[in-house]
Amino acid sequence: MRVFTDEQIMFRDAYRKFLAAEIVPHMEEWRSAGIVDRSAFQKAGEQGFLMVWPDEKYGGLGDNDFRFEQIIIEETNYARAGDWFNTLHSRLVGPYFSRFGSDEQCTRFLPKCVSGEHILAIAMTEPDAGSDLAGMRANAVEQGDHWVLNGSKTYISNGINADLVIVAAKTNPDENPHEMTLFVVERDMEGFERGRNLKKMGLKAQDTAELFFNNVKVPKENVLGEPGKGFYYLMDGLAEERLLGAVGYLSSAHLSFDLTRDFVMERKAFGKPVANFQNTQFKLAELRTELDVAQAFVDQCVAIHNAGKLTAVEAAKAKLHCAELQVKAADIGVQLHGGAGYMDEYPISRQYTDARISPIYAGTSEIMKVIISRDILSDDYQAFNTRNF
Repeated sequence: MRVFTDEQIMFRDAYRKFLAAEIVPHMEEWRSAGIVDRSAFQKAGEQGFLMVWPDEKYGGLGDNDFRFEQIIIEETNYARAGDWFNTLHSRLVGPYFSRFGSDEQCTRFLPKCVSGEHILAIAMTEPDAGSDLAGMRANAVEQGDHWVLNGSKTYISNGINADLVIVAAKTNPDENPHEMTLFVVERDMEGFERGRNLKKMGLKAQDTAELFFNNVKVPKENVLGEPGKGFYYLMDGLAEERLLGAVGYLSSAHLSFDLTRDFVMERKAFGKPVANFQNTQFKLAELRTELDVAQAFVDQCVAIHNAGKLTAVEAAKAKLHCAELQVKAADIGVQLHGGAGYMDEYPISRQYTDARISPIYAGTSEIMKVIISRDILSDDYQAFNTRNF
């Protein structure tokens, strides 16, 4: 049985009502436009649903229990509003300020992020550098009281909407390819330009953009943390980023299952409901079991993360399994819908196209397998019966 506090149960109910009233009715409009209206972030901020964890002095609730974000992710994805990337803003990018930023930076940036007035993005990926950050070409040179930033980024989520972009750039490329620094680039900085809002297979409402930095003068007070430590800062947040992904992927998979169950119980073939065929029953039985087992593991990972003990390896397992399961659930759903599953008017069609990116972004399934296999083959590997979960 899943365990949430009474406060979190009430929070889930309130957030579900907020989605139904303020977000879901506009999703089709935003998908057509290729971008979520900025008002979505502002309305969520007004009701305390955008960033829960910051201290009250910054406008948050001051509660860092990851289960609040788990609730937000689960409800957002189950409401078919997953292409509103509110969690990217609130829990993936926002904590960089509290973990690595100065008090001055937190005071300057966080309140408007909590309110939704400023929207966040993070820029790592480049045309020739995705999972391999060492291949990054963006660079910054120190000059007096500022840095001069040059380079380009691509596939940047919230790229069009973003007011603040945390940009990773190399600052000693000749001597150390892993030495990079994180810079907070603000919307109106000269030389910061946005390219196309890229058209995608799925997640149509999510603005995914190209970003260009042409001799952008970034003041030193906008350097996040210590210069040269950016690579380690990025690695520090990966376990949580992959857990965030796993929670969302699994919620989407639950929705695909429920959509399919409802459809096969109503749709008839050869004079009887599709659910009466043994193949349908076995497919649903197998999928239901996989979903429930995955949910138990993800909930366990959340508990471990709340205790500050989630490892990169366990997070990689959650990310790998849930991303692949999201695709599988949508694929089975399309198949059991028959021809209807291929029609865009049926939600399962979009479930499939939205799911396909999950084994790619935030670390591909192949990279997750590398991380897991290295642990298995390391000298520190422990057999199951001695592992400390």
